[in-house]
Amino acid sequence: MANNLIVKKSPMQGRGVFASRDIKAGDFVLEIDDTHVVTDESKLTKEQHEFDLDYFDGKTIYMQEPEKYINHSCDPTVYVKTKNGVRNVSAMRNIQEGDEITFDYSIDGDNEGTFPCKCGSKNCRKVYKGNFFKLPLEIQLKYLPYLNGWFIEKHKAKIDELRERLK
Repeated sequence: MANNLIVKKSPMQGRGVFASRDIKAGDFVLEIDDTHVVTDESKLTKEQHEFDLDYFDGKTIYMQEPEKYINHSCDPTVYVKTKNGVRNVSAMRNIQEGDEITFDYSIDGDNEGTFPCKCGSKNCRKVYKGNFFKLPLEIQLKYLPYLNGWFIEKHKAKIDELRERLK
């Protein structure tokens, strides 16, 4: 496990990942381990299927610790950027020792999944929506710098429209 993180009980849900030291905005937090490719999802339990899977680069990945415990938040502390096929997690803003490490799962999201959000942030949208383009416009514009290159390429026309709004 990355030496700047610990996994423990989360006030949001189940377990979470927490900073064991201060982390500055832009700093590398961890590399996601995408080596555990699932070839037969039918062999997984309902819980594994619901909480431990991620879909990346056309593959189903069985997430490992600590990244599988990073909870969703509508006010995230980190984002993911893929470089040379490796997903790296970096700090979106300064993170204090003891803060929970959180993603907004909607960043780079192009699915129709939804679930009640329990992040408790002042910006909580109350319902997670897995489709980036169904987020409120101001949030889409805020997240533009954090989108992955593959997502931008896949949705080029829509992203170009958003960029035009910033001019």
